[in-house]
Amino acid sequence: MPPLIKTILLAALLALAMPASAYTLEEFQFDSPAQEAQFRDLISKLRCLVCQNESLAGSQAELAQDLRNEVYRMMRAGQSKDEILDFLVARYGDFVLYDPPLKPSTYVLWFGPFVIIGIAAFFMLRAVLRRKPTGDEDISEAERERLRALLETESAAGTDEPKQAT
Repeated sequence: MPPLIKTILLAALLALAMPASAYTLEEFQFDSPAQEAQFRDLISKLRCLVCQNESLAGSQAELAQDLRNEVYRMMRAGQSKDEILDFLVARYGDFVLYDPPLKPSTYVLWFGPFVIIGIAAFFMLRAVLRRKPTGDEDISEAERERLRALLETESAAGTDEPKQAT
């Protein structure tokens, strides 16, 4: 491969990798370790709206970086944790919280999985109970006699193992 193409590919890979490493929590400056701890605690309780399964603290999405900057700006402006949470919930809804409050609008989040499991268990139990039992009931009396005769002839021949088909 020519050196020019190698250089271009390497530059492209570095450009793609930079956004992932560019967003770190070390870029924020705090007056005290307590303020930094409060910031880290707050962003760990907020959900990334892009990733949906990561907190703002761990997400590398651009929106997560914007929200971290917004939380940082609000903290530096002297707003309390509750004021910041109220602002974010008013703007993005309860979904922005990793632990949404229990209220009518979040019942689906809290109880939805249990309802789905209950419905699935109901249908599974119903299917199991409706299955027809299989066994000797489907065999006629003539077939039973034939099976007994076959088993007796094999026992009389002295083999305990069934013969295998070739």
